[in-house]
Amino acid sequence: MRRVGDILFGLAVAAVVLWSLGPFLWQIITSLKPPAEVVTAPPTYWPSAPTLASYFKIFATRPFAAYIRNSALIALASTALCTALGTPAAYALARLPLPGGSWAVRAVLLVSVFPPTILIVPLYKLVARLGLLNDPLGLILPYTALNLPFTIWVLMTFFKQIPKELEEAAAVDGLSRWQTLWKIVFPLSAPAVATAAILVFIFSWNEFLLAMTFMSRDSARTVPVGIAMLSGASSYEVPWDQISAAVVLTTLPVVALVLAFQRRIVEGLTAGAVKG
Repeated sequence: MRRVGDILFGLAVAAVVLWSLGPFLWQIITSLKPPAEVVTAPPTYWPSAPTLASYFKIFATRPFAAYIRNSALIALASTALCTALGTPAAYALARLPLPGGSWAVRAVLLVSVFPPTILIVPLYKLVARLGLLNDPLGLILPYTALNLPFTIWVLMTFFKQIPKELEEAAAVDGLSRWQTLWKIVFPLSAPAVATAAILVFIFSWNEFLLAMTFMSRDSARTVPVGIAMLSGASSYEVPWDQISAAVVLTTLPVVALVLAFQRRIVEGLTAGAVKG
């Protein structure tokens, strides 16, 4: 009976995985179809003549390389800033006897629940006042501000699990607070840091609303906005083959990143779940 249960559980897991991967697999298949075959009815479930023409076309007809470059720059810079600012802030909230520290923790948690949508008007006015429209900093700074509370919360939870005896031993050896943080605590917190960094990167890479609002110049747009702006020869024609190719190209880096660091992500998200 146990073997039958294991088989049924494996089949259920396989069904869930296939269901989850179904839309992405369909995008890959669609990206390999000729344009005329994409709109045939009934649809074909495998291209009769697979082609990579759609992948070449998005680079030939649109500045797609610039979109990828902009997204990579903005996502990497936002991730670096969140990590650099969030690490000492989380350590201070987790370890130092700060006046009003508990209220600061509650404020961090409260800020993290606000969706970016309700902040778009004041953020737009602020970015415009600073002259950062169509500038990568116009997205890097808001993305950092929006993701910093989450970064602090994840790292602070992990820092609390590190034995204080390690820091006391470092103090006995003559290390300052900063040296203890960067030489002792930070290396031990690699799973939590990787988790926060990857999730911030994914948010910054995929974010659409702020990028659409702040980046009106075509050469300054990011990948999600660039995909949304793909159009055919007329307003009634939608180039689904090119859109699918663009989605595949921009999803693969994120998938590869998550697969490469999946062990770190699981360790970071489950930190503190089990005592002892």
